[in-house]
Amino acid sequence: MRRWVTVVAGLLIATSAVAAPRVYDTGSWASLTKAHAGRAAIVHFWGTSCAPCLTELPEWAKLARTYPSARLIFVQADPMPSHEGTSVLRQAGLGRMESWVFAPAANQERLRFEADPRWRGELPKTVLIAPDGTTTPLRNGTDFARIRDWLERVSKASGVDHIRK
Repeated sequence: MRRWVTVVAGLLIATSAVAAPRVYDTGSWASLTKAHAGRAAIVHFWGTSCAPCLTELPEWAKLARTYPSARLIFVQADPMPSHEGTSVLRQAGLGRMESWVFAPAANQERLRFEADPRWRGELPKTVLIAPDGTTTPLRNGTDFARIRDWLERVSKASGVDHIRK
């Protein structure tokens, strides 16, 4: 019995573990897009010091549940410590999503420029990446209706009907 409890406890700890975010530095945008080449992905830049970012996290969690095959990537782009972002994502039910955090000593402007040359640092910021590598930066906040429509179009175009739950 004691062995069984130990096994169950170990499984619970392993399944609740949250991976540490990767460091987002010069060249990370190219690495990220290359790693997801041929597949649709949504990269969401956010921050723990951004009130709208925190307010919309439950909607991101809902999107992740509705589209379990969607590749959602969260990049913490504010100067707050990475462990704060990890904790916030975990509490929102997004702890298992791929996550990155801007390198503290990096040139923030250059990191933003790599993702979108017109981006000046406003958060939240979302970039849609089509399977062919085409990027669509969303401006003026997060438009979840537009993101859902995009996911449906990409799903149909690629013949992947299982993207939606």
